[in-house]
Amino acid sequence: MAKQLAKKGLKVVDASAPDDFLRLDVQLCFALYRATNLVTRLYRPMLEPLGITYSQYLAMIALWEEAPQSVGALGKRLNLDSGTLTPLFKRLEKLGLVSRQRDPVDERRVLVDLTDAGRAMRARAAHIPLDVLGQLPLSVEEVVALRGMLENLNAGLSADDDSDVAAVRAG
Repeated sequence: MAKQLAKKGLKVVDASAPDDFLRLDVQLCFALYRATNLVTRLYRPMLEPLGITYSQYLAMIALWEEAPQSVGALGKRLNLDSGTLTPLFKRLEKLGLVSRQRDPVDERRVLVDLTDAGRAMRARAAHIPLDVLGQLPLSVEEVVALRGMLENLNAGLSADDDSDVAAVRAG
């Protein structure tokens, strides 16, 4: 295992010592956590003029792609639960960017749609992805490669989640 990790560029001082794996500099989770925080911070000054947070920005992007959508569909797309999404959409509604209403076909579902102001915000946010890309210390090719690796990681981990759910249902 230590040789495999070393080939992947991970520092393993003493593979026979289990504590060596409990160092921050070898934790994938910490590298991902730290990068996520730093990238999210890049967005903050760009989102302030729009009056929305990073989480709200992601929800708006999902709605700019397709609206209206149910809270459940948005939760699946954003990988967030309804307990997180409900206050997020309440705040966006208060800002006049979205509307929420019960699905007339299925009263259990809540549909979220863009208002005219929400649709108009898309043009004001159009510069953000390229501005963020310009601030990253990576080439475009490296960003594309990194995004591909993260998508593979997400797909592999999601497949594990899906098989766990299927096993519980079958059990």
